[in-house]
Parts: sequence; C-alpha cells; structure tokens
Amino acid sequence: MTLSAADVQLLAALQEDATLSQADLAARAGMSRTSCWRRIREFEQSGLLRGQVGVVDPRLAGFGLQALLQVTMTEHTDENRESFETHVRDLPEVTECFSVSGDRDYVLHVVAKDMDAYTKFLNSQILHQKSVQSASTTFVLKRIKYTTALPVAKLLGR
Repeated sequence: MTLSAADVQLLAALQEDATLSQADLAARAGMSRTSCWRRIREFEQSGLLRGQVGVVDPRLAGFGLQALLQVTMTEHTDENRESFETHVRDLPEVTECFSVSGDRDYVLHVVAKDMDAYTKFLNSQILHQKSVQSASTTFVLKRIKYTTALPVAKLLGR
C-alpha cells in the first residue's frame, strides 16, 4: 500500500488518539470527512489498521511483575514450533511473543500479579511443554518507554 502525506497524517492522528471524531481526524490529515472515513475503511480492509483499543497500565491494573522470558526449543522442527506457538497464543499472561535469532528461539513479554503467580505460570505453562528445552527470565525493573505508535512520519523522511 502506498501512503500519501495525508495518509501518514491520518495514521499518526489515529495512533495518538483513536477516539478523535471523524471531523477532527479529517482536519488533522487535511482531508474531507468523507475521504477520511473512506481511507480508514481501506486501512482496515487491507489489514494496515488492525483495530482500536484502550491501552491499560499493567501496574495500575494489578500486574506488579513484568518479565522477558527467553525460551530455547528442544528441536527446531515444524511440529515443535507450531505446537509452542499455538500454546503461547492461548496464554493471556503473554502479551507479546517473538521468534528471534541468536542463542534463544523465542522471547515473550509476560505479565503476572506477583512472583508466585509468575513462578506458577513458568512451571505449569512453559517448562512443562515437551518442545521447551530451557527458559531464562529477565525481570523488568522499570519501563522506560512504551508506545504502540509506529513512526509513520519517517516514511516521508521527516
């Protein structure tokens, strides 16, 4: 999909505040309301815009522990990979999962109420998987930066 300057402005506005009215979005993007509405629908249909959600602060919601869990597989087979990835997709504690290069095979971002809840999760949901050889945890001490916004203006060289 080729993005115009107005498209980039529209995407930036949506990432900043998806609750803005069509009129406000159109004004920020320099479009008519009809063009803005049509372009948002095109973004949704193409998969570029995948949804609008409220972002919840984990700590304020009661998740006092965040961890980066690095997982190594027993074997690099399609069966192991598919089994693990299917399992992880169903775990609500896992907010993100990446297949990575390097010494480990996966890195997961995990939230838990406390250390006891995390330990139970690790032992019952990760280490019991036959495809998992080992796991290593790095605990988050402090979140320095978090954003869901992509730097879309960089696409225009800004």
